[in-house]
Amino acid sequence: MLDDFMVRATLAGVGVAFAAAPLGCFVVWRRMAYFGDATAHAAILGVALSLAFQMPIFPGALAVALVMALTVTFLTGRGYAMDTLLGVLAHSALAFGLVAVSFLSGIRIDLMAYLFGDILAVSHTDLLVVWGGAVLVVALIAWRWSALLTSTLNVELAYASGLNPKREQLILTLALAIVVAVAIKVVGVLLIAALLIIPAAAARNLARTPEMMAMMAAAIGTVSAIGGLQGAYVFDTPAGPSIVCVAAILFAVLSIFGWGKGRQIP
Repeated sequence: MLDDFMVRATLAGVGVAFAAAPLGCFVVWRRMAYFGDATAHAAILGVALSLAFQMPIFPGALAVALVMALTVTFLTGRGYAMDTLLGVLAHSALAFGLVAVSFLSGIRIDLMAYLFGDILAVSHTDLLVVWGGAVLVVALIAWRWSALLTSTLNVELAYASGLNPKREQLILTLALAIVVAVAIKVVGVLLIAALLIIPAAAARNLARTPEMMAMMAAAIGTVSAIGGLQGAYVFDTPAGPSIVCVAAILFAVLSIFGWGKGRQIP
């Protein structure tokens, strides 16, 4: 069954959707959309380093994405506005990554595949990495769900409950880096943030509890992945952007029909 490239692509898309759904909810609640974008842009530098040292893409992208996320977390509140800091680091990392790629001699690189994804070329190994990362992220979020939610809702309440909000922020940072690393093959570094944010934002219009929002975000992400792949196959369009387009359409429809139903969500 896995010899069919469409089956592998569908499984990869569903895996990324499941990984991105609960994390995307926290990105929306904490207003970390640009933070996720900056981490994703930094991953292209990890791709360049992985190719330069002839190693798998996943560890290089994960390492650089994690370093970027930790750097932003460390520098926040140290004299720079968050949006300014993210803008500088995100675009600098992307530019350095693209320049680094140009210095790689003897290696044929399809930059479009890393910028916008190449889900139809997912291999058995890529599928294993995607689902391994998805399981790890879901397990990590499930393990720290209550602590993460409390820290998101009220920092003072988290401290009063004996929690360390900074530690929970680091856990989210680690999960975000893993999602970025596994999603490069599916939607590319320029569209990873969209797959994080749009399904969660669409679910927010309907869900009445955080848990329901996470489950609905996973469902919307799954439908987007399957629908986008089918649309790309029928209309001969790029698969990664097609997935995001379906997610955007679902967001628009659910925003119209579900407006105001999920106002209890933080």
